[in-house]
Amino acid sequence: MRDKVSFSTKWALGLTGLIVFFGGWEAAVRTGLLPSGMVPAPSSLGPAWLDEVRGGFWQQAILDSLHHYLLGLLIGSVLGAGLGILCGMVAVVDGLLEGIVRLLRPVPGLAWVPFAILWFGLNTSGATFVIAISVFWINFYAAHSAVRGVDPELYELAAAFGHGSFFGRLFKVVLPAASPGLMSGLRTGLGQGWMSVVAAELFGVPGIGARMMQASSLLATDVVVVYMLTMALLYAVTDFLFGFVRKRVLRWQP
Repeated sequence: MRDKVSFSTKWALGLTGLIVFFGGWEAAVRTGLLPSGMVPAPSSLGPAWLDEVRGGFWQQAILDSLHHYLLGLLIGSVLGAGLGILCGMVAVVDGLLEGIVRLLRPVPGLAWVPFAILWFGLNTSGATFVIAISVFWINFYAAHSAVRGVDPELYELAAAFGHGSFFGRLFKVVLPAASPGLMSGLRTGLGQGWMSVVAAELFGVPGIGARMMQASSLLATDVVVVYMLTMALLYAVTDFLFGFVRKRVLRWQP
């Protein structure tokens, strides 16, 4: 049985873990256990971040990446969840697309980068395409599983009350009953989207990934870590905000 800890204790433990992690990291670099040319000390990250802010690089990289991220997340989530719901509700469509899904699903988002460059070029459209592909499958399977898990008796009950049509079942049964699964897919897609942002921008599309690549080519490892931590912070903020939305949408849950 797992021990229970209070909210404040949990925060204190998390903070302690971070202090130990960064303290150990700093000590390892200062004592030469880790080569300073390969791994920057945490104490060097603050000055590196200030240099990026003063030059305007940090703000611009965040704005560019947010643009790619939000567009890709919106397109991939809407299309993935929409098609997943449709396949979950309509057996003919599910059967028709099953072979295509099994063929394309194992292809990672990174494998689409050459086609993104070929079809769209090194621009926002190309980065958005790669992010949307990565988010699409997560939402597709989350929606598909959530719809297939709806209690069949609810459909019969809806039909008895005159909601037996496709849209009647969709709005009166499927969306309310499958909303926890749909929200889980959206939340997982938030994290996957940020991981795909780096992959989509490493090839030259302006943004955090491109800035990390430029810093890496100059062996500015402190700048690389600054953008890694920036990415983690952005994910934490989007996940925190989504938590509020999720709580509001699913407020009917006990």
